[in-house]
Amino acid sequence: MTDLGSVAWPPAPIKTERLVLREPEARDRTVFIELFTSPEVGAYIGGPRPRDELERTLPETPERRPGLFVVELDGAMIGTVELNRRDPEHRSHVRPDAGEAELGYLFLPEAWGRGYAAEACAAALGWFADALPGEPVVLCTQTANNLSMRLAAKLGFTEVQRFEEWGAEQWMGAWSRVTPPA
Repeated sequence: MTDLGSVAWPPAPIKTERLVLREPEARDRTVFIELFTSPEVGAYIGGPRPRDELERTLPETPERRPGLFVVELDGAMIGTVELNRRDPEHRSHVRPDAGEAELGYLFLPEAWGRGYAAEACAAALGWFADALPGEPVVLCTQTANNLSMRLAAKLGFTEVQRFEEWGAEQWMGAWSRVTPPA
């Protein structure tokens, strides 16, 4: 992952009404494998990865890196939320002087439709806005991914551009914390 600046890492676990966002631990390895091998999860991100390859290559303790949160419900991992700097060749010019932070997330299919992704992503965005005030965040998804498009709108992302990549129309939105009027 590219640097998130001077962000202190890891933060204390972030607690929401139902969830905890924390660093990955060794006990999360099997869920990481489930996420990456799931045909449903991989549908809009290039497809599932081969299980045998992941079993061989994924470290016993999944990689800990700034911006990567495991999402836990009742003590069990249900997904991930990540804030990452975009590669220079993928800049949207939302912030032309440096790569924007990009929000990404993966959740087990059995966790879909319950508002967990919105709750976890909102918590991660709040943490990011406190850690790096004024920094915009982008989110990219295929326009065909209706669930992701609805989540982007719910989180307050506004469309910046649409483009073709990986054989499909992609959508990019931008978010920044809006300070309420006094």
